[in-house]
Amino acid sequence: MRRLWWLAGLVVAALVVILLAPLASPDPDGLMRVAEEQGFLEAAQGASTEILPGYTVPGVGDATMTTIAAGLIGVAIVFLLMWGLGTLLARRRRGSHKEPS
Repeated sequence: MRRLWWLAGLVVAALVVILLAPLASPDPDGLMRVAEEQGFLEAAQGASTEILPGYTVPGVGDATMTTIAAGLIGVAIVFLLMWGLGTLLARRRRGSHKEPS
């Protein structure tokens, strides 16, 4: 039954991405707009920490599909990180509840 919950969560997150990504505004967000207005946007481009710059996936067709693909990749990354953290914490918890011999 527990597996059904995380599977349902993944499906809901994927559906949110698929249904709402096409509605995302192409206009820059607040921080990018300020950087553009102040003239330092180019200095901020190409940060080494960007996994999917501009929420795009190279080789994926149009803007809507690449945004959806980037969103689904983001959902997968967050899921894998949380699954790994949950596994680690569960192991630690089981290890700390052993009865002394």
